[in-house]
Amino acid sequence: MEAKHYDVIVIGAGPGGMTAALYASRANLSVLLLDRGIYGGQMNNTAEVENYPGFKSILGPDLAKEMYASATQFSAEFAYGNVEKVTVDETGKKLIKTDNGEFETEALVIATGSQYKKLGVPGEKEYSGRGVSYCAVCDGAFFKNQDVIVVGGGDSAIEESSYLAQLVSEVNVIHRRDQLRAQKILQDRAFANSKIKFTWNTIVTKIKGDGKKVTSVMTHNKKSGKDQEVPVHGVFIYVGLLPVSEPFADLGITDQAGWILTNDQMETSVPGIFAIGDVRKKQLRQIATAVGDGGIAGQNAYNYLESLKD
Repeated sequence: MEAKHYDVIVIGAGPGGMTAALYASRANLSVLLLDRGIYGGQMNNTAEVENYPGFKSILGPDLAKEMYASATQFSAEFAYGNVEKVTVDETGKKLIKTDNGEFETEALVIATGSQYKKLGVPGEKEYSGRGVSYCAVCDGAFFKNQDVIVVGGGDSAIEESSYLAQLVSEVNVIHRRDQLRAQKILQDRAFANSKIKFTWNTIVTKIKGDGKKVTSVMTHNKKSGKDQEVPVHGVFIYVGLLPVSEPFADLGITDQAGWILTNDQMETSVPGIFAIGDVRKKQLRQIATAVGDGGIAGQNAYNYLESLKD
Protein backbone atom coordinates (compact mmCIF):
# COMPACT_ATOMS: atom_id res chain seq x y z
CA MET A 1 0.00 0.00 0.00
CA GLU A 2 1.30 3.46 -0.92
CA ALA A 3 2.28 5.70 1.98
CA LYS A 4 -0.19 8.50 2.67
CA HIS A 5 1.39 11.93 2.28
CA TYR A 6 1.06 14.98 4.56
CA ASP A 7 2.89 18.30 4.52
CA VAL A 8 3.71 17.89 8.21
CA ILE A 9 3.56 14.84 10.46
CA VAL A 10 3.74 15.23 14.23
CA ILE A 11 4.61 12.07 16.17
CA GLY A 12 3.23 12.39 19.67
CA ALA A 13 0.01 14.07 20.79
CA GLY A 14 1.10 15.54 24.11
CA PRO A 15 0.93 19.31 24.74
CA GLY A 16 3.94 20.03 22.50
CA GLY A 17 2.74 17.85 19.65
CA MET A 18 -0.76 19.30 19.74
CA THR A 19 0.64 22.84 19.69
CA ALA A 20 2.88 22.04 16.70
CA ALA A 21 -0.14 20.57 14.88
CA LEU A 22 -2.14 23.72 15.66
CA TYR A 23 0.51 26.08 14.28
CA ALA A 24 1.21 24.01 11.18
CA SER A 25 -2.45 23.41 10.29
CA ARG A 26 -3.29 27.08 10.88
CA ALA A 27 -0.71 27.83 8.17
CA ASN A 28 -2.97 25.85 5.78
CA LEU A 29 -0.73 22.78 5.72
CA SER A 30 -2.01 19.21 5.72
CA VAL A 31 -1.08 17.82 9.14
CA LEU A 32 -1.20 14.38 10.71
CA LEU A 33 -1.02 14.06 14.50
CA LEU A 34 0.11 10.51 15.20
CA ASP A 35 0.13 8.76 18.58
CA ARG A 36 0.13 5.22 19.94
CA GLY A 37 -2.44 6.17 22.59
CA ILE A 38 -4.97 8.81 23.49
CA TYR A 39 -4.07 12.46 22.98
CA GLY A 40 -2.74 14.32 26.00
CA GLY A 41 0.30 12.25 26.91
CA GLN A 42 1.31 12.48 30.56
CA MET A 43 -1.35 15.13 31.19
CA ASN A 44 -3.81 12.23 31.37
CA ASN A 45 -1.89 10.93 34.39
CA THR A 46 -1.84 14.27 36.19
CA ALA A 47 -4.49 14.94 38.80
CA GLU A 48 -4.16 18.70 38.91
CA VAL A 49 -2.27 21.26 36.82
CA GLU A 50 -1.77 24.60 38.53
CA ASN A 51 1.26 26.01 36.73
CA TYR A 52 -0.15 26.41 33.22
CA PRO A 53 -1.05 30.03 32.37
CA GLY A 54 -4.76 30.76 32.00
CA PHE A 55 -5.90 28.21 34.56
CA LYS A 56 -5.57 28.61 38.31
CA SER A 57 -6.11 24.88 38.46
CA ILE A 58 -7.33 22.31 35.93
CA LEU A 59 -7.41 18.54 35.79
CA GLY A 60 -4.79 17.10 33.43
CA PRO A 61 -7.30 15.17 31.26
CA ASP A 62 -9.48 18.29 30.98
CA LEU A 63 -6.54 20.37 29.78
CA ALA A 64 -5.71 17.63 27.25
CA LYS A 65 -9.26 17.78 25.92
CA GLU A 66 -9.13 21.56 25.54
CA MET A 67 -5.78 21.39 23.75
CA TYR A 68 -6.98 18.68 21.38
CA ALA A 69 -10.03 20.74 20.38
CA SER A 70 -7.72 23.66 19.64
CA ALA A 71 -5.14 21.53 17.80
CA THR A 72 -7.69 20.02 15.39
CA GLN A 73 -9.79 23.14 14.68
CA PHE A 74 -7.89 23.81 11.42
CA SER A 75 -8.35 20.26 10.04
CA ALA A 76 -5.29 18.54 11.47
CA GLU A 77 -6.01 14.80 11.44
CA PHE A 78 -5.42 12.41 14.32
CA ALA A 79 -4.44 8.75 13.86
CA TYR A 80 -3.39 5.90 16.11
CA GLY A 81 -0.14 4.15 15.31
CA ASN A 82 2.96 2.84 17.01
CA VAL A 83 5.97 4.20 15.12
CA GLU A 84 8.45 1.44 14.35
CA LYS A 85 11.01 3.24 12.17
CA VAL A 86 11.68 6.53 10.42
CA THR A 87 13.86 6.79 7.32
CA VAL A 88 14.88 9.69 5.07
CA ASP A 89 15.36 9.16 1.32
CA GLU A 90 17.77 10.96 -1.01
CA THR A 91 15.17 13.66 -1.79
CA GLY A 92 14.67 14.50 1.87
CA LYS A 93 11.29 12.83 2.24
CA LYS A 94 10.65 11.16 5.57
CA LEU A 95 8.93 7.77 5.64
CA ILE A 96 7.23 6.84 8.90
CA LYS A 97 6.54 3.13 9.28
CA THR A 98 3.92 2.22 11.89
CA ASP A 99 1.92 -0.83 12.88
CA ASN A 100 -1.04 0.91 11.24
CA GLY A 101 0.44 1.71 7.83
CA GLU A 102 3.07 4.02 6.36
CA PHE A 103 3.06 7.80 6.09
CA GLU A 104 5.24 10.25 4.17
CA THR A 105 6.16 13.87 4.75
CA GLU A 106 8.76 16.55 4.06
CA ALA A 107 8.54 18.03 7.56
CA LEU A 108 8.53 15.85 10.67
CA VAL A 109 8.05 16.96 14.27
CA ILE A 110 9.05 14.43 16.94
CA ALA A 111 7.11 14.90 20.17
CA THR A 112 7.23 11.41 21.65
CA GLY A 113 8.11 12.53 25.17
CA SER A 114 9.62 10.38 27.87
CA GLN A 115 8.63 7.49 30.10
CA TYR A 116 9.25 6.67 33.72
CA LYS A 117 12.50 4.89 34.50
CA LYS A 118 12.27 1.52 36.21
CA LEU A 119 14.03 0.72 39.48
CA GLY A 120 15.33 -2.56 38.06
CA VAL A 121 14.96 -4.49 41.30
CA PRO A 122 13.60 -8.03 41.81
CA GLY A 123 9.83 -8.08 41.98
CA GLU A 124 9.26 -4.83 40.09
CA LYS A 125 8.32 -6.45 36.81
CA GLU A 126 6.46 -9.36 38.43
CA TYR A 127 4.20 -7.07 40.46
CA SER A 128 3.70 -4.30 37.90
CA GLY A 129 -0.03 -3.63 37.89
CA ARG A 130 -0.39 -5.71 41.06
CA GLY A 131 0.87 -3.17 43.55
CA VAL A 132 3.70 -1.58 41.56
CA SER A 133 2.65 1.56 39.69
CA TYR A 134 4.13 4.59 37.94
CA CYS A 135 0.88 6.60 37.98
CA ALA A 136 -0.84 7.67 41.18
CA VAL A 137 -3.80 9.17 39.32
CA CYS A 138 -4.36 5.91 37.46
CA ASP A 139 -4.00 3.52 40.38
CA GLY A 140 -4.25 5.47 43.63
CA ALA A 141 -7.92 4.60 44.16
CA PHE A 142 -7.01 0.91 44.46
CA PHE A 143 -5.17 1.67 47.71
CA LYS A 144 -7.79 3.58 49.68
CA ASN A 145 -7.09 3.45 53.42
CA GLN A 146 -3.94 1.37 52.85
CA ASP A 147 -0.22 2.12 53.26
CA VAL A 148 1.90 2.90 50.20
CA ILE A 149 5.45 4.01 49.48
CA VAL A 150 6.65 6.49 46.88
CA VAL A 151 10.20 6.05 45.60
CA GLY A 152 11.89 9.27 44.49
CA GLY A 153 12.44 12.88 45.47
CA GLY A 154 11.69 15.00 42.41
CA ASP A 155 8.60 16.96 41.37
CA SER A 156 6.65 13.92 40.19
CA ALA A 157 7.35 11.92 43.34
CA ILE A 158 6.28 14.71 45.68
CA GLU A 159 3.27 15.83 43.62
CA GLU A 160 1.97 12.29 43.49
CA SER A 161 2.64 11.78 47.20
CA SER A 162 0.33 14.70 47.98
CA TYR A 163 -2.30 13.26 45.66
CA LEU A 164 -2.05 9.81 47.23
CA ALA A 165 -2.33 11.29 50.73
CA GLN A 166 -5.95 12.17 49.92
CA LEU A 167 -6.74 8.47 49.42
CA VAL A 168 -4.45 6.26 51.48
CA SER A 169 -3.69 5.82 55.18
CA GLU A 170 -0.02 6.74 54.91
CA VAL A 171 2.53 7.66 52.26
CA ASN A 172 6.15 6.79 52.99
CA VAL A 173 8.48 8.67 50.63
CA ILE A 174 11.72 6.71 50.26
CA HIS A 175 14.56 8.79 48.87
CA ARG A 176 18.19 7.86 48.31
CA ARG A 177 19.43 11.29 49.39
CA ASP A 178 18.89 13.38 52.53
CA GLN A 179 16.97 16.15 50.79
CA LEU A 180 14.40 16.46 48.03
CA ARG A 181 14.94 17.80 44.51
CA ALA A 182 11.31 18.89 44.07
CA GLN A 183 10.22 22.52 43.81
CA LYS A 184 10.05 24.30 47.17
CA ILE A 185 6.28 24.79 47.06
CA LEU A 186 5.75 21.06 46.54
CA GLN A 187 8.15 20.23 49.38
CA ASP A 188 6.38 22.61 51.76
CA ARG A 189 3.01 21.00 51.08
CA ALA A 190 4.37 17.50 51.57
CA PHE A 191 6.21 18.34 54.80
CA ALA A 192 3.03 19.94 56.15
CA ASN A 193 0.93 16.86 55.41
CA SER A 194 0.66 14.60 58.45
CA LYS A 195 -0.06 11.57 56.26
CA ILE A 196 3.28 11.84 54.44
CA LYS A 197 6.49 10.65 56.11
CA PHE A 198 10.03 10.49 54.74
CA THR A 199 12.72 7.83 54.84
CA TRP A 200 16.06 9.36 53.88
CA ASN A 201 19.31 7.93 52.45
CA THR A 202 17.48 4.74 51.60
CA ILE A 203 16.99 2.62 48.49
CA VAL A 204 14.51 -0.13 47.65
CA THR A 205 16.37 -3.37 46.89
CA LYS A 206 13.47 -5.79 46.37
CA ILE A 207 9.70 -5.82 46.03
CA LYS A 208 8.02 -8.82 47.63
CA GLY A 209 4.53 -10.28 47.32
CA ASP A 210 2.36 -13.31 47.84
CA GLY A 211 2.17 -14.20 44.15
CA LYS A 212 -0.91 -12.07 43.61
CA LYS A 213 -0.06 -8.65 45.04
CA VAL A 214 2.68 -6.65 46.76
CA THR A 215 3.08 -7.27 50.49
CA SER A 216 6.36 -5.55 51.38
CA VAL A 217 9.62 -4.05 50.16
CA MET A 218 13.20 -4.60 51.25
CA THR A 219 15.17 -1.41 51.85
CA HIS A 220 18.82 -0.56 52.48
CA ASN A 221 19.94 2.51 54.38
CA LYS A 222 23.08 3.84 52.68
CA LYS A 223 24.40 5.55 55.83
CA SER A 224 23.72 2.96 58.53
CA GLY A 225 24.00 -0.08 56.27
CA LYS A 226 20.77 -1.43 57.79
CA ASP A 227 18.48 -3.66 55.71
CA GLN A 228 14.79 -3.67 56.57
CA GLU A 229 11.54 -5.23 55.36
CA VAL A 230 8.72 -2.69 55.19
CA PRO A 231 5.12 -4.00 54.96
CA VAL A 232 3.23 -2.09 52.26
CA HIS A 233 0.36 -2.51 49.81
CA GLY A 234 1.46 -0.23 46.96
CA VAL A 235 4.76 0.95 45.49
CA PHE A 236 4.73 4.10 43.32
CA ILE A 237 8.01 4.67 41.47
CA TYR A 238 9.29 8.07 40.27
CA VAL A 239 13.07 7.85 39.81
CA GLY A 240 13.63 9.70 36.57
CA LEU A 241 12.76 9.69 32.89
CA LEU A 242 13.93 7.97 29.74
CA PRO A 243 13.37 9.41 26.24
CA VAL A 244 10.99 7.61 23.90
CA SER A 245 13.33 7.80 20.91
CA GLU A 246 14.01 4.23 19.77
CA PRO A 247 12.40 4.66 16.30
CA PHE A 248 14.83 7.52 15.56
CA ALA A 249 18.05 5.84 16.71
CA ASP A 250 19.39 5.42 13.17
CA LEU A 251 18.88 9.07 12.20
CA GLY A 252 21.92 10.29 14.16
CA ILE A 253 19.96 12.93 16.09
CA THR A 254 20.29 11.59 19.65
CA ASP A 255 22.97 11.62 22.31
CA GLN A 256 24.25 8.44 23.97
CA ALA A 257 21.35 8.42 26.43
CA GLY A 258 18.78 8.73 23.65
CA TRP A 259 17.76 12.36 24.15
CA ILE A 260 17.24 14.19 20.86
CA LEU A 261 19.58 17.13 20.29
CA THR A 262 18.22 20.36 18.77
CA ASN A 263 19.07 24.03 18.49
CA ASP A 264 16.80 26.75 19.88
CA GLN A 265 14.71 26.56 16.70
CA MET A 266 13.86 22.91 17.52
CA GLU A 267 15.87 21.80 14.47
CA THR A 268 17.78 18.52 14.61
CA SER A 269 20.84 17.81 12.49
CA VAL A 270 18.57 16.38 9.76
CA PRO A 271 16.91 19.08 7.64
CA GLY A 272 13.13 19.03 8.03
CA ILE A 273 13.16 17.03 11.27
CA PHE A 274 12.28 18.91 14.44
CA ALA A 275 12.05 17.66 18.03
CA ILE A 276 10.13 19.19 20.91
CA GLY A 277 9.09 18.63 24.49
CA ASP A 278 10.30 15.94 26.86
CA VAL A 279 12.17 13.90 24.23
CA ARG A 280 14.63 16.78 23.77
CA LYS A 281 17.78 17.19 25.81
CA LYS A 282 16.67 20.13 27.94
CA GLN A 283 16.57 21.45 31.51
CA LEU A 284 12.88 21.96 32.27
CA ARG A 285 10.21 19.45 31.23
CA GLN A 286 6.83 21.07 31.81
CA ILE A 287 3.58 21.54 29.89
CA ALA A 288 4.39 25.21 29.35
CA THR A 289 7.84 24.52 27.91
CA ALA A 290 6.49 21.78 25.63
CA VAL A 291 3.86 24.19 24.30
CA GLY A 292 6.57 26.78 23.62
CA ASP A 293 8.65 24.19 21.76
CA GLY A 294 5.59 23.16 19.76
CA GLY A 295 4.82 26.67 18.60
CA ILE A 296 8.40 27.17 17.39
CA ALA A 297 8.50 23.81 15.60
CA GLY A 298 5.08 24.24 13.96
CA GLN A 299 6.08 27.61 12.55
CA ASN A 300 9.52 26.40 11.48
CA ALA A 301 8.02 23.39 9.74
CA TYR A 302 6.08 25.87 7.61
CA ASN A 303 9.26 27.91 7.02
CA TYR A 304 11.14 24.77 5.99
CA LEU A 305 8.48 23.79 3.46
CA GLU A 306 8.53 27.31 2.03
CA SER A 307 12.32 27.10 1.64
CA LEU A 308 11.91 24.01 -0.56
CA LYS A 309 10.01 26.12 -3.09
CA ASP A 310 12.96 28.49 -3.64
